Amino acid sequence: MNWQQDEPKVIDEEMLKQAIEEQGPQGQAGDISKKEGIQYEDVLQLRLDYRNILKIYHLWHFTSLTKLQLDNNVIARIEGLENLTHLVWLDLSFNNIEVIEGLDSLVKLQDLSLFNNRISVIENLDALQDLHILSFGNNAIAQLENVLYLRKFKNLRTLNLAGNPICEEEMYKTFVTAYLPDLVYLDYRLLDEQTRETANTKYKYAIEGMQQTELQKQQAMEAQKISNEELQLHKDAFVEFLNGPQLFNSMCDEDPDGEKLSLLPGMEALLDSFKSKTEALCVQIFDAGLTQHAQRTAEVESFFTCSREAVADNRQKAAQIAADFESSRRQKIVEMHQITDVELLEDHISSCQEQANQFSETLMSLELQLVDQLEDIFKDFERNVSDMVGGFIEYVQGIFAQCRDLENQHHEQQLEIALATLEKVVKNELEEEIPDDMAMLLVDKDTVTNAVSASHDTHLLKIDNREDELLTRINNWMSGLLKSIHDEEVKRNRKRISEIRNYVSYVKDELEDMRMSEHH
Repeated sequence: MNWQQDEPKVIDEEMLKQAIEEQGPQGQAGDISKKEGIQYEDVLQLRLDYRNILKIYHLWHFTSLTKLQLDNNVIARIEGLENLTHLVWLDLSFNNIEVIEGLDSLVKLQDLSLFNNRISVIENLDALQDLHILSFGNNAIAQLENVLYLRKFKNLRTLNLAGNPICEEEMYKTFVTAYLPDLVYLDYRLLDEQTRETANTKYKYAIEGMQQTELQKQQAMEAQKISNEELQLHKDAFVEFLNGPQLFNSMCDEDPDGEKLSLLPGMEALLDSFKSKTEALCVQIFDAGLTQHAQRTAEVESFFTCSREAVADNRQKAAQIAADFESSRRQKIVEMHQITDVELLEDHISSCQEQANQFSETLMSLELQLVDQLEDIFKDFERNVSDMVGGFIEYVQGIFAQCRDLENQHHEQQLEIALATLEKVVKNELEEEIPDDMAMLLVDKDTVTNAVSASHDTHLLKIDNREDELLTRINNWMSGLLKSIHDEEVKRNRKRISEIRNYVSYVKDELEDMRMSEHH
């Protein structure tokens, strides 16, 4: 065909308009459609086959598209389809595609053809769980393991792999039938019962083992999902990793001096006590955080519910006023068209303009009432949230102060043990053998004191940092939420005022046009 001799093309506006016109209504209906213009957002089906397309582009406006033909081109890469989320049918056959990609957002896709390309691996289709029909015929798929990837598509009923190297495998058909038990058609043919029985017999134990593995993976994924959801809840409450020994562990992880000091006689019991007490205090913060998060969430939901109800009630009143005004206005317009007396018509126009002004004042007054009402709701909400956050911060600061007191006590006891051990070493009264790491500390009093102080400073820094992080994040959450609510209300109010002004301006313009036409 002649198109094969053309230069490769990128999809552009001209190509799209031409395709839409060719596939749209013809004759008089086509002329009308062409004159009025077709909105890309309204197009449901689009054929772009046999156009020597190299690069997919300019399709982001076709958000309602359900069927797209891009076959018989020279496309090298699947891209530019992200916004076509309603696509059900996609034909990319007879192209030069090597890698399956760029399809993640097409979650409604049921029929996909990649026939006659250069694909060697079946991959990157996980999001397309509605797939019914899949064609990979005439590609470069050589490994039977590719079939196993398709087990996750529970709705797949028709599969075409004909013309791939795997079809030359002796057990190809049996293997596919066994591992894809819900398949109805393979390579254009209905799978018969005999083939199914043979497949089930041959691969029975292998499939049972795979099913067990898949079940374990599924259970692990579900457990991970639950774990991730729990962690996100803890983060939203600003108390993640405070429900156990994590704070204590973070102190020890970056405390080389403390690691050496832990070898001193009697330190193990001291550390265990310090760990359990620190953990208990952290758990108090954690529990309080989750409780407060639930209360904050309920308060936020209550605020938005009240706000939405206030806006909806105000809108309903305004809509009724507008409907009554519009009905009366249209009736008067009809009456004025029948008036031939210029002065009488002028009186009517002036009267209508005055009514438009009154209508505007009424709606503006109603909007002002809503602004005042929403401001009262917001002030109550701001006060409640501030009290909640303030109370929680005060509580948290008290607990972290207890953590610092614990650390101070631990520091004093640790120093006491370290100096007592040093004294025994000097007097050669230490019964146990001294490890090399501990011997490096027990040189003199200054060395011991410096090591204990450095460990103490590390612990205090970890406590301070965790406290600062919690307080900063919760304050940022509160200020960010209040600012976004305020900004959204300003935006809503401006939009509403603009709507009122635009409508009244339209009404007055219509009256002015009537006045001008009467004078002419």
